[in-house]
Amino acid sequence: MKNRIYIKQWLELKPYSKQTLTDNYYLNLSNKIKKVLLEPDSFILQRFIGEFEIDLLSCLLVSYFEDIISETNIWKTFTHIHREHYKKILPFYESDNYFEDEINLQDVSFLIWYFLNTIQEEKFISPFNDFIIQIASKVMVILDEEYEYAPENNFLKTFYTLNETETDYYIVRNLIDNLLFKTYLFFTDTAKELAERENSIIEEGKDEHLLHYLQETLDAYLHSAHTRLIGLKGKEWAAHLLGKKHPLYADLLTMSQRISGFFIYKGQDETDIFIEHIASGKKFKLTKKSFDHSHLLNTTDTIMYLGIVKWQNEWWFSGVYFQNEFNANLVMDEKNSMKSRMQADFLNQNKKEIMETLEMQRKAFLGYNNGSPVAFLPGNKIEQFVKGYTEYFNTTLNLSEAQMKEAREWTRKDGFFGDNDKPDIDFEEKGDNGLVFFNPKSGVEIAMNFNDILPFNNNPWYNPGENQDEVLGLFISDEISKELAEYCLEHAKNKMPFFKSGPGKLYLKDIDFLLRFWKRGYYFSKPTITLIGQAHDDFRL
Repeated sequence: MKNRIYIKQWLELKPYSKQTLTDNYYLNLSNKIKKVLLEPDSFILQRFIGEFEIDLLSCLLVSYFEDIISETNIWKTFTHIHREHYKKILPFYESDNYFEDEINLQDVSFLIWYFLNTIQEEKFISPFNDFIIQIASKVMVILDEEYEYAPENNFLKTFYTLNETETDYYIVRNLIDNLLFKTYLFFTDTAKELAERENSIIEEGKDEHLLHYLQETLDAYLHSAHTRLIGLKGKEWAAHLLGKKHPLYADLLTMSQRISGFFIYKGQDETDIFIEHIASGKKFKLTKKSFDHSHLLNTTDTIMYLGIVKWQNEWWFSGVYFQNEFNANLVMDEKNSMKSRMQADFLNQNKKEIMETLEMQRKAFLGYNNGSPVAFLPGNKIEQFVKGYTEYFNTTLNLSEAQMKEAREWTRKDGFFGDNDKPDIDFEEKGDNGLVFFNPKSGVEIAMNFNDILPFNNNPWYNPGENQDEVLGLFISDEISKELAEYCLEHAKNKMPFFKSGPGKLYLKDIDFLLRFWKRGYYFSKPTITLIGQAHDDFRL
């Protein structure tokens, strides 16, 4: 046997740093599992991962075992959510002879598949590979032998609970932090992604403000990260972990997105600080319970950089904070940045108006493109097509000159003169051909170099000799929305050989789970429309 797994490696998958009474037991068990994973007949596994990753996989499988024994309910939360979505315990594997609240062969098989496809992303490894079941069966022999004698880790459970009367946002945020970044189930997912982001910042050499950059990165990702499992955010995992009967369940689900950026200080009273988000013009009351620097705010119109989150109907400071003197150029840049404006888009009370506009755009697209929501084009014709559609849509609005003048006046009053964030794209450089799709949830979408695998009548680039990697790429790619992937499946899967037999046919049974797994946050399409020239809210909530 090669080197043992040591306690430091085991604790990397835990929300605490000091060894507890039960850790030695589970560490020894991890080394037993490692021995099985390094046996000669596990050679296929060893082709995909090295010994370092085998150490991690051993610890992850034993952490699952510890979770079941200690009733920390991490795994149970996942299977309950999966059943709510798909009416079955797990994807891929049959639930015959499945015992809830106990260890199962199906669980171990799934976790091996999950680990292999999150520790690396270069190659998709099918859950239907025989070696996964074979290794899971050997692991289960060891876990079954230990099941009756394994000790509970009561200390571990304390990191995944909340008092029913808790009101402090920071304590609630700490639970989300533990789940996303210090839990075995997400160790090779969100925890790995955060570590990569932090390492990138450290390598850039931002020494002077390194801690600020790291804190901002952590807080921003904590609120924006979607897990590969079901595509949920941390607040949603926390809510489901606590359960629907917990008083904080609804509060967690309604916790707002995080708004970060530049604000203007407008004053304060005994309980709140009044601030205005520069880019969107929206006004907020920041509770002083969350902000220790109110005594430093002495001058109205001081510019502040900070992050805020709405928790239990109050806006809390979340992230980093620093001050600037008023700067007219910065204000203008922020007002003209669509990216900064979109930070507060989720607060828009005119969602109905946005969806109505999207529907108008969809109908115009169909009118412009002979009734089809997708156009297949040479790379050098895509920009011309999009510009032509835009002009066509504007024509369908039938706006009078007075209305056009009024619209321009709105934007001037709002300080918006154009989108400085939008880069010019040379589609011809990206590929010889591509498609333009109207996504009813987000708007115009462009995808390059997938035409050869799509058997549509209006697609002259279709090549029936497509290979498996190309077909999977359509569904794995972050550049392809869920809606486009589903449209292709609905209208073309019966003509695609990949989905007629073998793993491809089996994937269809769990295709929504896989789309969430592959696309994470990109699974949830958002409108690319940002309303401007709107009346702003006052300080009332």
